[in-house]
Amino acid sequence: MDIQQIKQRYDIIGNDPKLLLALNKAVQVAPTDLSILITGESGVGKDVFSRIIHENSTRKHARQGRGLISVNCGAIPEGTIESELFGHVKGAFTGADRSRKGYFEEADGGTIFLDEIGELPLAMQVKLLRVLENGEIMPVGSSTAQKINVRVVAATNIDIVEAVRNGRFREDLYYRLNQISIYLPPLRERKDDIPLLIRKFSSDVAEEYHMPPIVLTEEARRMAMDYPWYGNVRELKNITRQIAVLETERNITPAILQNYISYVPTEKMPAVVEHPAAGQITDRELLLKALSMGQMINEMRQEITDLRQAITQLASHTTQIQGGYQISDAPSHLPAGNWKLHPEEEDFVTPEVIEDQTVALDEREKHAILTALNLHSGNRKLAAKELHISERTLYRKLKQYNLDQ
Repeated sequence: MDIQQIKQRYDIIGNDPKLLLALNKAVQVAPTDLSILITGESGVGKDVFSRIIHENSTRKHARQGRGLISVNCGAIPEGTIESELFGHVKGAFTGADRSRKGYFEEADGGTIFLDEIGELPLAMQVKLLRVLENGEIMPVGSSTAQKINVRVVAATNIDIVEAVRNGRFREDLYYRLNQISIYLPPLRERKDDIPLLIRKFSSDVAEEYHMPPIVLTEEARRMAMDYPWYGNVRELKNITRQIAVLETERNITPAILQNYISYVPTEKMPAVVEHPAAGQITDRELLLKALSMGQMINEMRQEITDLRQAITQLASHTTQIQGGYQISDAPSHLPAGNWKLHPEEEDFVTPEVIEDQTVALDEREKHAILTALNLHSGNRKLAAKELHISERTLYRKLKQYNLDQ
């Protein structure tokens, strides 16, 4: 199958030399059993390339269509990741009422795609290295190794070489995974492909909803090509679909496009950017508020934790007397003598009020997360970066607040 056929089959749009080089390499290595490491930013299509590699290999018919198992290493809690990858036997831990296959055993004979491999904890990196070197897995709670035949395709959006240098990723595992490397360029490195992608996504929406496709004016086309597209193809597709569905005007001008993108370099479009009306909050200001809120939430949570500890410590040295409280045998940082609290102060330090404060913080944290996700069209990596938290923490928060649907 030649490159043009591959592009048509997998809906890959673009003629950028870096993209074509990546496609050529994927097709060439697909028939082999070499481990592949795909690098590139979030949203560039690493999962599509894993399918290209698998479906053009001799493993494509393995296990009745389950030959490719995709695993997001960053989305699995650290405490369960070993069981998820390698399985467990009955009674291995509390709640293990039956044996369960892991992803590697499910992919036996086929391919396993380990996305976000850079998020894998160091302890699991050691165990994964043993699997790659020996072709054996050890389910949790088992004392018997099990042979498997799995081809590994891994992907990461972090600078993996820098992670190795900083000790966050094992060098021996890096070289074991990186038998062949494939780099997928971000959209800002393939600007000429951006209008082609917009036309493709617009045509898809037009066909799906029976409406005329949108067309960018020359100025809007230049604006789209100058926009950095940090969410890459995923962001471009989302925004194109939004414009196609929401706008009644089919000729898209820079003023219309500006309403859908969160960052516009003002030096590129002096005639388009306008000052917001009085009282109107821009997307950029909203994002800054979200970032500030995230930092404030962390600080306030720490203050509440310190307050709880201080109250507990104070209570252990306090006895009630008429008109107030007496502190005896107090730690050095607590003043000895009599304390008299006003009624409203006594109410403030009750556990119930502290709990109310925590609930309020949870709501503000949830709002900050939703705001960051909305501003980045649902891109979790960018939202996590803006909130100054890791992707793993963001996944946990989404599950905590039931936002991961």
